Formats: sequence, structure tokens, C-alpha cells
Amino acid sequence: MPDAASAPRARLRLRVSPAAETHIRAGHPWVYESSLRDQNREGEAGELAVIYDRRDRFLAIGLYDPASPLRVRVLHQGAPVTLDDAWWTARLDAALLRRAPLFGPDTDGYRVVNGESDGFPGLVVDRYSQTLVLKLYTAAWFPHLERVLGLLAARFPGFAVVLRLSRNIQAQAGALGLHDGQVVAGEVEDGTVVFHETGLAFEADVLRGQKTGFFLDQRDNRRRVEKHARGRRVLNAFSFSGGFSLYAARGGAAEVVSLDISAHALAGAARNFALNPKLTAPHETVQADVFEWLAQPGRPFDLVILDPPSLARRETERAGAIRAYGKLAADGIRRLERGGILVSASCSAHVSAPEFWEAVRGAAGRSGRTWRELATSGHAPDHYATFPEAQYLKAIFLQLD
Repeated sequence: MPDAASAPRARLRLRVSPAAETHIRAGHPWVYESSLRDQNREGEAGELAVIYDRRDRFLAIGLYDPASPLRVRVLHQGAPVTLDDAWWTARLDAALLRRAPLFGPDTDGYRVVNGESDGFPGLVVDRYSQTLVLKLYTAAWFPHLERVLGLLAARFPGFAVVLRLSRNIQAQAGALGLHDGQVVAGEVEDGTVVFHETGLAFEADVLRGQKTGFFLDQRDNRRRVEKHARGRRVLNAFSFSGGFSLYAARGGAAEVVSLDISAHALAGAARNFALNPKLTAPHETVQADVFEWLAQPGRPFDLVILDPPSLARRETERAGAIRAYGKLAADGIRRLERGGILVSASCSAHVSAPEFWEAVRGAAGRSGRTWRELATSGHAPDHYATFPEAQYLKAIFLQLD
């Protein structure tokens, strides 16, 4: 008879609150520690945890993370399934099929897997030409990393793969010999990759850059800016590496100003323009704090783009962020000539789209100028979002007389 130490451990079994049961049945992929009501034993990071309902029936299965308040990331809910190689392969193929009709040969930079919404909770994969960037937001994926890399290698043969890690799991990664920016397949020269988006060339800093190296989620809004840019003097505030600036230049802007506090980001914008020699619009970079620079009297523009980093990283910052978005919009409007267009965007998940849009509309109303709303927008389709917390990006286009 085997001793207790050698006997296989019982499957990790959890029960949750009635409210959490309802959310899981509705398709929500997160179970917080505060929702747990019963657990048969301690669990390890990456272990598959089975959640049972109050009648002891299978409810869901997910990845367990004992170090996170987001204790379980649901992989599947409904009837019981076996999470074997075929199941994982089908899940990745579904994500690829979802994106297959979205891009032509002029675009080789896009999101391949968008976390929970594609059935890979806490895991993102972005493509930049022949390089994939795999970003993990939970240590629960570490035990499954080999399987994920195998799936990607089968679908993207010969591609390099870079591992990026959220700050909160980097210490745990170090204990396993993993680190942020690690090239886990192939080679990446100089840490940067040149990719194309609707025919424009961009540089992505895949080893050290923000997010996975570039802000792919604003692609559709960049294309909208391009359509409005002809003959206009354009200010791209919080420009980062110049994504909106290049699209405005291709759209026929009379001039483009990229404004950012980071000299490193502005240097990236200059390099991106150099990668596209057919763009002939004059391009100027200005290093300054956007909030201070916009609040001062200064040169006018015909198109002002405001795309700040998140202004509310937690719920307690929501009210202050809404006020800040309104002030930014007001300051941007003061720089607009008659007939000018304001493009204002938010990536703050804690600020809802209606709250953000109303803050910008309110600034337009208080300006005393006649204005009309041209469009509102959300995520690009490769940033597929199936639950509220994933719907972080929103933008609004206003024209003012």
C-alpha cells in the first residue's frame, strides 16, 4: 500500500459565493479570494481548480493563483471537459480564426490572443512581423509555459518569442529562471522589431517597451485620424512613439507636432518617421509635460489628439481621472481653430465609456463654442473583449466651430 507522501493528491475543489456562481454562469472569467466559501486543500500556482456549485455539480475549471486576490481565472464553465492537447489547440485556433479576416499583407502587427476574451485568462500574445510577444499577468501560467510555447511554435513556425511579465509576478518568475524581456525562442536583434500596420512601418521595443512594445489597440482610431488630417495642423499629445503622428502625416497633414514628456519616446517617433521616407509632412517633436504645456496660451491647431496613459489605475482614482479628462479636453479645445477636431481617448478601465464621453462633451459644452460629435469608438477588433473589465479603451471625436 503506497504511503501518504507518494499518493496522488486529490483534485483541488472549490466552492464560491452565490453571487460568484451567478457571475461564472454568465461567463465572467474571474473568481476573487473574497468569493471563495470552501476549499478542500491549499493549491499551487497554475494548478487546475474545479469549482462546484451549491448542489455539488461541476460549475467551472480554471487556473489557481494563491498569491493573487484574483484567485481563479476561469478556463471553462458549463459541462465538464478534459483540458487535453486537443482542447488547448482548438482554443488557440479559434483565436486565430477570429482574426483571419481582419488584416491583409500590409499589416503584420496585431493581437493574436487577447487574454480572457480568447479563453487564455491572464495571457496576451502580440505579433510584430516574425516575432511574438507573450505577456503573462499571473504566475498561474508558469507551469503551462512549455505547452503554450509548443502551441505557438506549431502555428507560427520559425518565429521568435519574447516573454514579458507584469511587475507583480517577476519575483516568482526569477525563482524559475525566467525574467521579463527573455527571448524564449529564436533571436531578436537589438531588442527592437520593425513591423507594418496598414502599410506604415513602426519600431516595437519588444524587450523593454511599454505593454508588449507598441500600442496596437489604437489602430482603428489612428486610421480615423488619417481620414481627418488633410491640410490640418496636427498636435499629437502624449504621442509616445508617434503612432497617430505618422497616420496624420500620411493623411496629408500640413504639419505634425508630437508632444510627450519622454525624450526616449520622442526619439522613437523620429525613428518611425525615418522608417517611412514617403511621409513628407513637417514633423516636430516637443518634450514637455502635456498637462502644463496645454494649459498655457500657445500656437493653434486644426486637429488635437489627446491619448494619455491611464489616469485611474484603481477605483479610488476614478473621480479624479474623470475631472482630469475634462480639463485636458478643455485645454485641447482652447488650442483648436474654428472647424478644428478634438480626438480624446482613455485607456482607464475604471472610467466607463459613458463617464469619459460625458466628461469630454461637458468640456465642449462649457467652451461656449458650437460643436458636433463625429464618432465614438472602442476596441480594435483584434482586441476582442467579452466582459466589462476587458473593455477599457474608448475615444470620442468632436468638431468645434
